[in-house]
Amino acid sequence: MLATGNCIVVKPSSEVPISQVRIVELADEAGIPPGVWNVVNGGRAVVSGMLDHPDIKGICFVGSTPVGRDVVYERCGATHKRVIAQCGAKNFALVMPDADLERTIAACMTSFYGNTGQRCLSNANLVVVGEGLSEREHDEFYKRVVDMFVDAASRISIGYGLDETIQMGPLRDESKKERVLGYIEKGIEEGAKLILDGREVKLAGDWPETCFLGPTVFEEVTLDMAIAKEEIFGPVANMMKARSLGEAIEMIHSNPFGNAASIFTASGRWAREFQYRVECGNIGINIGIAAPMAFFPFSGMKDSFFGTLHGQGQEAVRFFTESKVVIQRWF
Repeated sequence: MLATGNCIVVKPSSEVPISQVRIVELADEAGIPPGVWNVVNGGRAVVSGMLDHPDIKGICFVGSTPVGRDVVYERCGATHKRVIAQCGAKNFALVMPDADLERTIAACMTSFYGNTGQRCLSNANLVVVGEGLSEREHDEFYKRVVDMFVDAASRISIGYGLDETIQMGPLRDESKKERVLGYIEKGIEEGAKLILDGREVKLAGDWPETCFLGPTVFEEVTLDMAIAKEEIFGPVANMMKARSLGEAIEMIHSNPFGNAASIFTASGRWAREFQYRVECGNIGINIGIAAPMAFFPFSGMKDSFFGTLHGQGQEAVRFFTESKVVIQRWF
């Protein structure tokens, strides 16, 4: 934004504002002129002021789909502002029969449980695909993947997040833990089978369990269950099966979100079919977190994104600039 000649007004989350405040302090120390990089704190009243202010020409938002779609996107349309609204997610990871399972499971641990599952690119639903396998072979392959996944998840060290020996820290606060616990209870009520219970957390060190929750794994999950279709934003993984790659892709398409999807395979043909057919903005091939580099747009589709141009890369430069067309004739 600065590189394209704009001033910035950042409204951090009222629940986690410290990092943005520190960044603007560093910008001030670096000599950025006063008024160029600004931070305003607050809640909905501040957001409403930004959405309605005539001197603000564009809004970038990251948050939930209801707020992004029904508040930010709709209000920006009414006030004639450009908008990038990056919203919710429910990401799928597909495991094909030819996948390198050791590397796949390792990638899944960081994808499902890195940052305690509190990031928009975390995978949530793992689909074990039986393309080319008999029903018995598919069942055996599925069991092998699930057993390896649960074994690896159960060995994740949980504790103080700044300790380099720790692999997973706490959830953000008590309210977020209660929200995830509610989804675990909902999954049980809807008939899913809990095969790794993160509520029985074992901490590495003498820490209060207030905000900690261990890796959680469900089996016998159906697409209509809340745990399968809604964003939990916590360390909860759902195990599913699909007979073919086509069926697995349709499972992804049945979900309203389109943020990210990954496939683990050694087949270039399956990888190409997946990347061209799946309706998601960020695609991972043998990658658990499909995070684009800064010079590529952070894409998103369906209920995961509202707007025209995405954040990062050339699209962000276009968003923060006005283009002119000059027609000339000289005599």
